[in-house]
Amino acid sequence: MKLQFLAAALAVSALALMTTGCRKPETPSVASGQQNTKSASAEYVFALIAKNQGDPVFESARVGAEDAANAIGDKLDVKIKVLWRTPNEQDAQKQVEYIDQLVLQGVNGISVSCSDAAVLTPAINRAVKNGVAVMCFDSDAPKSGRFCYFGTDDKACGHTIMRELAAVLGPGKHVVAIPGGDQNSLNIQNRIRGALDEATNYPNITIAGVYYSKEVPQDAAAALEQVQTANPNIDGWAMVGSWALFTDALLKWEPGRVKIVAMDALPAELPYVQKGVVQKLFAQQTYQWGWQSVNLLAEKVIEGQDPPTIEYSPLIPVTTTNVDEFAKNWKQWLHQ
Repeated sequence: MKLQFLAAALAVSALALMTTGCRKPETPSVASGQQNTKSASAEYVFALIAKNQGDPVFESARVGAEDAANAIGDKLDVKIKVLWRTPNEQDAQKQVEYIDQLVLQGVNGISVSCSDAAVLTPAINRAVKNGVAVMCFDSDAPKSGRFCYFGTDDKACGHTIMRELAAVLGPGKHVVAIPGGDQNSLNIQNRIRGALDEATNYPNITIAGVYYSKEVPQDAAAALEQVQTANPNIDGWAMVGSWALFTDALLKWEPGRVKIVAMDALPAELPYVQKGVVQKLFAQQTYQWGWQSVNLLAEKVIEGQDPPTIEYSPLIPVTTTNVDEFAKNWKQWLHQ
């Protein structure tokens, strides 16, 4: 495999990166489970690969990773450098290219949010075979050789969103829609499965459908408005993905006319709660995606530990009662 990667490196003129870039002193294989011998001058390079630059949920993950690199590096008396390699738009093949390039550069570890688990799995496995520790955050590739996943329990999340929406809607007949995002995103598909499964507990709720769009704010908002206009009987949205709320496009909606329970609680979403357009948000711990990526990679690569295979982070409910207090967190998470 090394020879294959070196051949690929020559083909793309990447050999210079190996001699002048990130290659570190030889350390025991990640797969060996041994603790690396480190010194004050030791340097480790970890890379994060998110789904796309246009999704603001990943901004705080990047800050979390950089904060963790400083704090954990000081704690372990080593230098940790974080590389950010993320496509401008969602593109699983581009993520594959980043993984292969990072292996050539000699990084010590990679954490990736998979746009398409089936496409990413072979690249993850190649990296692992070449001694690079790989984990997933936010969106998993469970059949790959990644050593762990950190993020949301997506199926349980789908159950939560639908259950909370049913409570907000109350008695009577209701028609509910679900925004679906990218059909290849395993995490979103698991949330949809959870939401649909939960809906079977409420015979008064009819599911109008799952409506797919790009996981980009403007596209998602336009798609949602189009669906709502074409189906005015929809009186509830179970937003397992809340990309449409990352813009102010829906703030013009009449508060309470259509009930909305949604994922995430980014700064752009909070005015929807404050105005009453959205009844409840469930915040993913996006800052922790980055922090824990570096922390778990450090445990694996530097300290020779074996973290749990799956580590779920709980959702944080945000309503009118705590929205103002919750908003203060973003000053830390985005270094504002």
